[in-house]
Amino acid sequence: MSSDARGTAYGSPYLAGVGIGVVLLVAYGVMGHGVGVSGALTSVVGTAATRLSNAPVLPEWEGYAASGLLGLLGDWFVVEVIGIALGGLLSASLAGRLRRDTERGDQVSVNRRLAFAASGGAIMGIGARLARGCTSGQALTGGSLLSVGSWIFIAAAFAAAYLVAPLVRREWR
Repeated sequence: MSSDARGTAYGSPYLAGVGIGVVLLVAYGVMGHGVGVSGALTSVVGTAATRLSNAPVLPEWEGYAASGLLGLLGDWFVVEVIGIALGGLLSASLAGRLRRDTERGDQVSVNRRLAFAASGGAIMGIGARLARGCTSGQALTGGSLLSVGSWIFIAAAFAAAYLVAPLVRREWR
């Protein structure tokens, strides 16, 4: 177990890695495909847009629009994201880390941290739609299938993170 600056223990990253592998294996066995989360947002937005507009479903949205809330719960990716959120809450609660707080450096205001998070999330979301899949789908699912494109993506993502880290490190001091 490792701990943060407050001495609060984290779970084993090795056990977490094995757990992700098991989840991926079960997903292939039960659902017939791997994991990813950007499809859930597409389904929710497609369903909401078609329900709120009261117009016929556009051909481009036919594959994304479910028939209401119960239809969304039949979408594997929506259920997966709900499970991720509930699992995160359960894990934080069991570890005694469940609290309402914004992780940030001493030099960064809460509003600035939230603006950074929202901006980064929007950029990642746009990138996921352009790439026709999210980082978890690319890295976990594509990587486990030994897809050359996914391995190139993983290498590029880590390289970009190492290049950008020094630029934003001061925000976390």
